[in-house]
Amino acid sequence: MSQSAAAPSHPTHPEPGKQTALRLETEILQPVRLGYLLYLPQGYNQAGNQEPWPLILFLHGMGERGDDLELVKKHGIPKVAERRPGFPFIAVSPQCPADSVWTMQLPALNALLDEVLARYNADPDRVYLTGLSMGGFGAWHLAAAYPERFAAVVPICGGVDEHLGFPAKLALLKDVPVWAFHGGRDDVVPPERSRMAVDALNRYGGQARLTIYPEAGHDSWSQTYDNNELYDWLLAHRRLRRG
Repeated sequence: MSQSAAAPSHPTHPEPGKQTALRLETEILQPVRLGYLLYLPQGYNQAGNQEPWPLILFLHGMGERGDDLELVKKHGIPKVAERRPGFPFIAVSPQCPADSVWTMQLPALNALLDEVLARYNADPDRVYLTGLSMGGFGAWHLAAAYPERFAAVVPICGGVDEHLGFPAKLALLKDVPVWAFHGGRDDVVPPERSRMAVDALNRYGGQARLTIYPEAGHDSWSQTYDNNELYDWLLAHRRLRRG
């Protein structure tokens, strides 16, 4: 049986006429540009001695990508915040670039959270994550990439991508409450995608639940975000301190 040694990162004398196994080890700084909508609750006072506010990060679907933030208001949390003056969260709703998807923007989203938490009176122990369709996939993936950030996660008509290390990565979410939603008649993202993710997470000892709307198609988000029970459930959770 042959044994392979680790490739040297900087060989002294690569041999001409032969291929030499090398390894690059470096760090690359990438610019981050994400437009986003920010909603501050009524009564928010940056300068006062208020208790910090809960924060909800919303990831939109594929149809709202681009550079027009008005598109982001079509569905989900931005739509709810605009028509509910008493919405009790700081709401952050970024817009995915037109040539990308949320699963390619995970470090940028993490940087956005850093920025908002540093600038505004948001409670780092009550940061909630939700998204729909493409954003539902993004919510699963972002939560698994940074599980220490979130108090609870609500993916809607989403799922996980096996070629990106799932479902094994869901083990990282075993301490984060998850409530997933899906339409039983969804012909865009089959409900089995949510069911598989929830079942896998629970096999790893997670705290995941799944609500299927039997007669709903792809739009399982409207009745979800219109339900006050969702926001009560979110606010009942705080981030688990680790270490």
